[in-house]
Amino acid sequence: MTDDKSKLLRSLSIDRSANKAERSSRRWLPISAAIVACVVAFAAFGAYEFRRQDPPKETASQIAQQSAAQPQTPQQPPQAPTNSKTAGSLAASGYVVARRKATVAAEITGKVVEVFIDEGMTVTEGQVVARLDSVLAERDYELARSRVETADAAIAAITADLEDATRIMTRVQTLSQKNFATEADLTKAQARVGVLSAQLRQAQSQFETAKIDAKRSASMLDKHQIRAPFSGVVIDRSAQPGEMISPMSVGGYTRTGICTIVDMDSIEIEVDVNEAFIGRVVPGGAVNAMLDAYPDWTIPASVIAIVPTANREKATVKVRIRFDKKDPRILPDMAVKVNFLADAKENGKTKGATETTAAN
Repeated sequence: MTDDKSKLLRSLSIDRSANKAERSSRRWLPISAAIVACVVAFAAFGAYEFRRQDPPKETASQIAQQSAAQPQTPQQPPQAPTNSKTAGSLAASGYVVARRKATVAAEITGKVVEVFIDEGMTVTEGQVVARLDSVLAERDYELARSRVETADAAIAAITADLEDATRIMTRVQTLSQKNFATEADLTKAQARVGVLSAQLRQAQSQFETAKIDAKRSASMLDKHQIRAPFSGVVIDRSAQPGEMISPMSVGGYTRTGICTIVDMDSIEIEVDVNEAFIGRVVPGGAVNAMLDAYPDWTIPASVIAIVPTANREKATVKVRIRFDKKDPRILPDMAVKVNFLADAKENGKTKGATETTAAN
């Protein structure tokens, strides 16, 4: 009886290990299903993106060729921090100009025989740059010199006659005092001396005139040699041998100039500053100039002067700026941008105050 009760109680007891395993399997089942679903979705999305983003073979090869053709760009160095001195500076634009620039021309009309210069050549003051046909001028000069020699010979002849007439007059005066010569002889001798003296003065005047005429002929002959007015560089050659040249335009094929010379030591900058900001510019103020031809090159400069007039149409004032150091890369008529440094005004005021104190 007791054994039967024990069996009955064991049959009615709950197997906790089996329930525990069943509960564990039921709990992980939905988690496993969710993980599998996520993996499947991610794989499908990856396949779609791969098909969409995968370029054609031709495009990929072209990109590879372009990448191989393009040179490797060196890594740019870190830029230096902006100088606080240029912060708030005034900017303007203008051009490089030459204060001494001249078109060399002849003072007379003639035919060009030789041209001794070309573009880019450096010439010195007084150097002959061209020569005109001077055959007639040479003949005129020779004729003038001949007239000078003739006048000089006439002076010599009249001087000799005057000396002889003077001796005769002196002798007649002596004889007249001793009553050995008449008054008429004395008067005649005195008259001859006076005539010869007048002829001598006339000959001397003719001699001076002949010399002046000879100098004029020499000057006209020298004008056939066209010379450089100052030292500089030839930037344009406009005449050729065989052409006619004249100081005035007379039409046809007559030119008025041989070449154009620029004094490279006189180059400077001219910029137009808006009149509303001209108060920020002072003579002597520091300036940074940048040529459009060399944008990475900053050239130190300073203000020469503010031209005391304004342009009514543009509402600007012209400012002249000098280069602190000349450079052969700076050429006339180049475009340039300038920055008037922010502390230029204070520096100008300090400099003016120092000069005033020194004067006192």
